[in-house]
Amino acid sequence: MNPVRVLFFAAYRDLAQQSALELELADGANVADLRQLLAERFPALAKSIPTALVAINKEYAFDQDRIPEQAEIAIFPPVSGGESDFPEFFAITEDALDLDALLERITLSSTGAACVFTGMVRGQTERDQPHETVYLEYQAYQPMAEAKMRQVAAEIRQCWSAVQGIAIVQRVGRLYPRTPTVLIACTAAHRDTGVFEAARYGIDRLKEIVPVWKKEVGPKGEEWVEGDYIPKRDD
Repeated sequence: MNPVRVLFFAAYRDLAQQSALELELADGANVADLRQLLAERFPALAKSIPTALVAINKEYAFDQDRIPEQAEIAIFPPVSGGESDFPEFFAITEDALDLDALLERITLSSTGAACVFTGMVRGQTERDQPHETVYLEYQAYQPMAEAKMRQVAAEIRQCWSAVQGIAIVQRVGRLYPRTPTVLIACTAAHRDTGVFEAARYGIDRLKEIVPVWKKEVGPKGEEWVEGDYIPKRDD
């Protein structure tokens, strides 16, 4: 038998009513086998487990992948790197975002431009389905999230070689309207070197592959907000 540890995140934690589980799998079991076992053990998961994302030892895994011994397996919904000679900073934190401190980490003496994107909790949503938000509850699979942030930075550098520093920081916990939730910052010598496009790519890519989720709580109830991007094997 193969002992493994299973971690549940976001809506799957709610459905399983626990955050972690020790399991014994048959030798040679793959991800599809694990899905079936979890559906049988947790009937509340049966409907959604076929579309859950799975990571084994902090890397995305797929149904045909065999599960190694003593693996750490994460179960989560779609989410809403290499070394560099330039400064980089990546973090999952419960602390308030300090723009000046973050820019200081990724600024060189040759830096003349910085592009910063900051997402915020919106108290009133007017488009699509208008509604009020009392607060958001953010959750992350931290070790994998920070590894995927490094991957996003590496992808940025492949496309925009003039970018110097990169910072990607996500807040977690309970956050109220008008509170910054995420920060993507890119620096360069000049503003016409791709920093605008790089920062935009950073936030878009974070929404695809970095395992961070949010629960939206309002006057009418609460709901996990899930994305629709399904990672590919090379993500």
